[in-house]
Amino acid sequence: MPSEPRHSQQSDLAECERRIGYAFRDRGLLEAAVTHASGAVNRLASNERLEFLGGAILGFVVCEKLYSCFPDSLEGDLTRIKSVVVSRETCSRISDALGLVEFLVVGKGLMIDSVVPTSVLSDMFESLVAAVYLDGGMDPARRLIERFMDQEIVNVAAGTRGLNHKSLLQQVSQRDFGITPTYSVVDEQGPDHNKTFQVLARIGKRTYSPAWGRNKKEAEQRAAALALAELGHAHEAISSTGVVEGGEADSPEETASTISLPRAAADN
Repeated sequence: MPSEPRHSQQSDLAECERRIGYAFRDRGLLEAAVTHASGAVNRLASNERLEFLGGAILGFVVCEKLYSCFPDSLEGDLTRIKSVVVSRETCSRISDALGLVEFLVVGKGLMIDSVVPTSVLSDMFESLVAAVYLDGGMDPARRLIERFMDQEIVNVAAGTRGLNHKSLLQQVSQRDFGITPTYSVVDEQGPDHNKTFQVLARIGKRTYSPAWGRNKKEAEQRAAALALAELGHAHEAISSTGVVEGGEADSPEETASTISLPRAAADN
């Protein structure tokens, strides 16, 4: 449930700046971003126009991020992730976690209601994105979005059935370590017409638990899932592949009969 607002026309804007990690040159933009239509002199002085712009900026940055970080994912997968990441629920949760409601300027109607609607908190976050963009340009706006949305992308992607685990590991690796993971075949078993492969993922000098697959691509997917588990990410996606968290994937014999990868992952 969203926090209860502190209704004050003298909001501590410096504290608001501290929480979002950006200091405004034009405080008027920040004041507008935290002013709901019910508390504004007129609607043009509220955050409605900023919310309109901020939503577009948020969507663009998230789409660009998804496009670059998940090169093997289909449009449908990317759309599903994006729709959750930029949703009203996600934006309002970020605003609530930061306590931004403390700085919200509202009218008497919202004061009486005592609990700020989710839509108002969501609009506030988008308005702040636009205010930062207008004050400092795209770079600080992008940093603001990535600061709060990068983990959301990872979390949502982890729960999206059929998402390519290699792509998710690549995003986590580049974000946390600044490098791209590699894969190595460490064992092969079976006749040529029915081989199984054991592959491990490597990030820098660190290697992760190997996994078996009916072909190299499948083994790489499962190895990436194990690496994500060891890194503390993507538990839901990992469970959808049948990989046991924290250990090796099935044996070659079990692999041939039990693996049932999501179609999008198996096809990539």
